[in-house]
Amino acid sequence: MPSRGTWLTLVLLGAMLALAIVIGYVGWGMGDSDDPQQAMTTSGYVAMGFGIVATLALGIGLMALLFYSNRTGRD
Repeated sequence: MPSRGTWLTLVLLGAMLALAIVIGYVGWGMGDSDDPQQAMTTSGYVAMGFGIVATLALGIGLMALLFYSNRTGRD
């Protein structure tokens, strides 16, 4: 039988997941109106694309360095 701390951890993680889903749903739908002031511009899409590519490159580069240092025994 799991202890009370385990249940508390699971409840808190579930609440944080639910909050992240709600925030994502609300944030994703903010540009859906026909109001041109709320619509994302072309420069916004370019900036978002650059941010995604830069984040992926950083993550891939850091993981490559991690594997390289592990295989060469520098850890």
